[in-house]
Amino acid sequence: MNKILGSFWLKVLLYIFLTVYGIITVIPFLWAFSASFKPLSEIISGEFNFIPKHFTLDNYKQIFLQEPLFWRWLFNSVIIGVTVTILNLLFNSMAGYALARLRFQGKQFWFFLILTVLVVPAQITLIPTFLILKAIGWLNSYPGMIVPSMVNATFIFMMRQFFVNFPRELEEAGQLDGLNAWGIFIYIVLPLAKPALAAQAVFVFMGSWNNFLLPVVILFDPEMFTLPLGLNTFKGQYISYWNYIMAASMVFTLPGLAIYAFFNRYLIQGVTFTGGKG
Repeated sequence: MNKILGSFWLKVLLYIFLTVYGIITVIPFLWAFSASFKPLSEIISGEFNFIPKHFTLDNYKQIFLQEPLFWRWLFNSVIIGVTVTILNLLFNSMAGYALARLRFQGKQFWFFLILTVLVVPAQITLIPTFLILKAIGWLNSYPGMIVPSMVNATFIFMMRQFFVNFPRELEEAGQLDGLNAWGIFIYIVLPLAKPALAAQAVFVFMGSWNNFLLPVVILFDPEMFTLPLGLNTFKGQYISYWNYIMAASMVFTLPGLAIYAFFNRYLIQGVTFTGGKG
């Protein structure tokens, strides 16, 4: 009985801790969301309130109607983020499936090479990436932003682990129906890999959407800036106008929340690599 009571109160304390932690985590976001609808005078008044006393949409009108490059930054981020995500889903899945199922010369070498890449910080490859893009003329361009990011060793490994646990019976059934390796991959494996693909899509898109380091190195034309780089300039322009900065930050944040909400039902399944559940 004492053991049951102890377990009960432990769970209660855990839920209390997680609730308090969740509230502390969400407060800054709620304040920023509220501040995006406040005039500057109310923000700098020092009062801590979540409901605006003088609700206004002028902050959003300013960034969307008065800032000519804001729409271009948003367009650039969407194009790059969506393209990088699609290419990663295709190439990482193909590489992971090949490492998990196919037999070819040098398979173990490539697998251990991918594991080695996992421990190399991205900052180390930044200068070589810059020099290569400069040599082929891809600085300040969409290919320069997309091609270096279209595969990811982490998600190749993730997909490989997912496909290792994938039931071979389904692939054998596809072979009996006359499908080759490519047909099995497209028509059987990928549709049943939705959890892993959804998890990968969330992480890849968010990584591309929030990427600041690569754009700040290879982009120099303001019209080619992505939102993170553009907002940094925007903040410099309106360093004391926190109402505009908060409105722009909300526009930057909401697409990530939408992507997470859309793929949320698949996310946990994908992270746990339960390939046999389809």
